[in-house]
Formats: sequence, C-alpha cells, structure tokens
Amino acid sequence: MKQLVIYFSAEGNTAAVAKDLAAELTADIFEIVPEDPYTKADLRWVNPLARCNREKFGKKDVPSVGSVENFADYDTVHIGFPIWYGCAPNVVSTFCKAYDWTGKKIYVFATSGGSGIGKTAEKLAPYVRGGEIVEAKLVKKT
Repeated sequence: MKQLVIYFSAEGNTAAVAKDLAAELTADIFEIVPEDPYTKADLRWVNPLARCNREKFGKKDVPSVGSVENFADYDTVHIGFPIWYGCAPNVVSTFCKAYDWTGKKIYVFATSGGSGIGKTAEKLAPYVRGGEIVEAKLVKKT
C-alpha cells in the first residue's frame, strides 16, 4: 500500500501536521503551492476585499505549481488544509480537479475551523471523483 500526504498550508500549521503524519506513516509528501503565493494581507479574512475572500466567494480556480509524479501509484491519499468558510481553500480544490482519484482511499485532515470539520469532506468530494473519502477530522499540532 503506497501512501501520499498532500497539503496546503497558509501559515505553517498544516505543514507541521502533514510532515509529522508523513513521517509516522512513512508516506511520500507533496505541498500544494499556489502560483501566486499568499501574503498576510491576502489571508486577512476579516477584510471583505482580501484575496482569500475574493477567491472563495468568486468561486475562482487558484492554480498551483508542480505536480505529483506517478499519482496513479498511490492507493491512499491524506489531504490536509486549513478550513476556509467551511471547506477547502480554492487552491486545494483546483489542485484536486487535475488528478484521477479513481479507486483511492482519501483521508482528509484540517487544521482550523472554529466549528469543527463540519461538511468539509462533502464539499471536497466533487473534486476527488472516483475516490472514497474514508475519514475527515480536525487536527491540531501538539
């Protein structure tokens, strides 16, 4: 069973959890990096004009750099991100749309979200068609 940990980290929290998880599972790891990196101002969600808000409410695709080599070789994928407005940031969903998830078991982990994991997995499901989301949970770096 070949495993991959994929993550997007806006401020380092998700990166820390993803790296620990990959080490624990002896899994490969891949970071989703936006083509246009986020600044602190871009992430300031309390500003209605902040980039994160414009992307989410505008339902904009957010391209990333790089790609996972031999994605078809992985049968289990752990995907992590901070929760933005009850779901994955657009850079994550845009990334996921580029791959064939058929037959993959998917474990979702999120590193923020005041109200818990909620319907995050359900909202991600259309972007990982063919895969099975086995579990979704909120985690914190200890």
